[in-house]
Amino acid sequence: MKILQVTNFFKPSWESGGPARAAYEISKKLIERGHEVTVYTTDGFKFRLNVKKNKSVDVDGIKVYYFRNLSNYLSRNMTLPIPYYLPIVAKKGMQNFDVVHIHEPRTMLAVVVHHYAKKYRIPYVLQPRGSVPRMSKSKQKKLFDILFGQAIIKDATEIIASSKIESDQYRDVFPDLKNEKIVHMPNGIDLETYCNLPQKGEFKKKCSINNTEKIILFLSRIHERKGAETLIVAFNKLKGEFENVKLVIAGPDDGYLDNLKLMRSKLNMGSDVIFPGPLYEKDKREAYVDADVFVLPSKDRYESFGNVVLEAMACGTSVIATNNCGVSEWIGDDVGYVVEYDKDQLEDAILKILSNDKLRRKFGESGRRLVREKFGWDKIVKSIEELYGCCL
Repeated sequence: MKILQVTNFFKPSWESGGPARAAYEISKKLIERGHEVTVYTTDGFKFRLNVKKNKSVDVDGIKVYYFRNLSNYLSRNMTLPIPYYLPIVAKKGMQNFDVVHIHEPRTMLAVVVHHYAKKYRIPYVLQPRGSVPRMSKSKQKKLFDILFGQAIIKDATEIIASSKIESDQYRDVFPDLKNEKIVHMPNGIDLETYCNLPQKGEFKKKCSINNTEKIILFLSRIHERKGAETLIVAFNKLKGEFENVKLVIAGPDDGYLDNLKLMRSKLNMGSDVIFPGPLYEKDKREAYVDADVFVLPSKDRYESFGNVVLEAMACGTSVIATNNCGVSEWIGDDVGYVVEYDKDQLEDAILKILSNDKLRRKFGESGRRLVREKFGWDKIVKSIEELYGCCL
């Protein structure tokens, strides 16, 4: 098949988040399976990439068009890339594709590609990747949906949701969406990245944590919706029952870090709560490996999946997630605990794992095995390939 992938950002703009990484992994695996893959994307998120613009370049066997953004300021500060040259290429080039895969619907790339896909009667798969809810920028999103979004959703041949939580979000925003269009498929993970894990103790050294101390790890965007404040409350209560334990809250600040630091100060928790900042690549894996339990305590159902839970499992770390996280629908009780967004339930689940080394090791081993069996990109892309076939 000749397949077009459409994503705001692509390799090496990893700082833009999950869609760029997912689009790359899917494209790479499709190439390995014998398909021809082209990517329409833009020339960078936080900064312009040093790549050829508006013409195809080879990226690991993938034909990629990095369209120059009209304004790097809009791309960086408002996540509003405007690839002004895209219509010129799409008008001629899109006739050659069998199927299109659009990652995120509220983008100018999606608007242009939707127009030509409809004009040339090319089926397309839409994968919003958690972007459908209007909780932030609600007025702008509503206006976009009136002008373009409703048509992009309506004309999609298939729509991928990573969980039932995410598909419910679709219907909340687009009540006329037909259920039969929605396909549930989990996110994937690059298993090769987790084959050779860092040695234990590296992260503890960097953070001056004693080897005898246990670690509770939170690693995600530091946003109010992620529920880290409730984790701090649960940890403060747990400290009275369990000594030699640290809480590590890692990740890029998304407007809530100062609140958490103030909370740490008011509770007199000092060095017991550590904020190491954003962690990427090896640094992130070192944190997972040294953690005794990973917690994603999201407070509302905005968390359509939660890839960090899979990453922790891939490192052999036991996990706890609230039932607001879409990933909770895909994991069993043999890898950790799924709890409600409640400080007492969080504290109880953490205490059970920290108090029982045998149970903790069992959760870690089962989690690593489950990731390899169910969430590797080879398995996910095979399902995506089958979905493309259904579109045709």
